Amino acid sequence: MSDETRGEVPGRMAPEPAVVELNEAECLKLVAGQEIGRIAFTSRYGITVLPVNYRLHEASIVFRTGEGSSMDDDLRTGSAHADYQVAFEVDEISPVTREGWSVLILGPAHHLDSERERAAGAKSAVAPWTGGTKEQFMRILPTRITGRRIRQLGQP
Repeated sequence: MSDETRGEVPGRMAPEPAVVELNEAECLKLVAGQEIGRIAFTSRYGITVLPVNYRLHEASIVFRTGEGSSMDDDLRTGSAHADYQVAFEVDEISPVTREGWSVLILGPAHHLDSERERAAGAKSAVAPWTGGTKEQFMRILPTRITGRRIRQLGQP
């Protein structure tokens, strides 16, 4: 039986959706199972949100960008001991049922510049979003992790 014959229309929210807060462990498990997220930060042009391939590696989000790229430059503070705070978001939402989840991670974006840090970043096996060399590894060390799941009432 199709959705239309049951009276359901794809893409419409359930009459009584339930929003459930996720704990940090649940959030990290969901994030670990994905590969694409979005990083949000204030750039020279204002608030910027960009997709990145990432890996959850040693309790951090690791991704890559190009050395000297806009993201690389915008996230450099000029001080080895100071990092910009960023937001990182990952979600999975069904376009048919509109059920799904969203996780938000806040924390400092740190350039992995030393040889030891670069080697650790390389162990994550993360590929850059657009391919190519993109040799600047970056790490977000979570300081706050929140998440929500939305589903129809009565669903597990």
